[in-house]
Amino acid sequence: MLLCGPSGSGKSLLAARSGLPVLRLDDFYKEGTDPTLPTVPESSDIDWDHPGSWDADAAVAAIAELCRTGRTRVPVYDLSLSARTGAEAVDVGRTPLFLAEGIFAAELVTRCRELGVLADALCLSRGPVTTFRRRFVRDLREGRKSVPFLLRRGWRLMRQERSVIARQTALGAYACDRDEAMGRLADAAAGRRATARTAA
Repeated sequence: MLLCGPSGSGKSLLAARSGLPVLRLDDFYKEGTDPTLPTVPESSDIDWDHPGSWDADAAVAAIAELCRTGRTRVPVYDLSLSARTGAEAVDVGRTPLFLAEGIFAAELVTRCRELGVLADALCLSRGPVTTFRRRFVRDLREGRKSVPFLLRRGWRLMRQERSVIARQTALGAYACDRDEAMGRLADAAAGRRATARTAA
């Protein structure tokens, strides 16, 4: 299951409440020193909301390995440092379904479908004002970036939210609120469990 949506839309909270094993796709961000990082137009700010700030190939490889073996190693990324600080093992065991969540998850829909590993792709949406407030409070609490950066980014993302959702749905994710997303997650999990029992 892929779970995307604008930054601050509640993806991590929904993932935690789902009861499913979770692969955090934010850990595949590039490091702040990477010369290929995109910048915000007419600014020197790094555009951390652009897919070019993220390693899609490594994310797909991790998803494929989890589907094939149930285990993989992933980077541990510190958003406040814009750097990888280590690596850790992710083990989903024999579960027939796990959740890969992050703002760029929709970028992987086609590739996961071609690999035959996609159960569903959801785009979480809560409205620009609500998302702005939740994102700013979270980022401030976690010390992710400086306050001026967070305000500039927050205002820009609030104005862009509808276009972000439009792009993610065009890539194949289904836009829904938290309650509908939980229902689709439960349905997918039930279907996968039934398939696993039949195959056994």
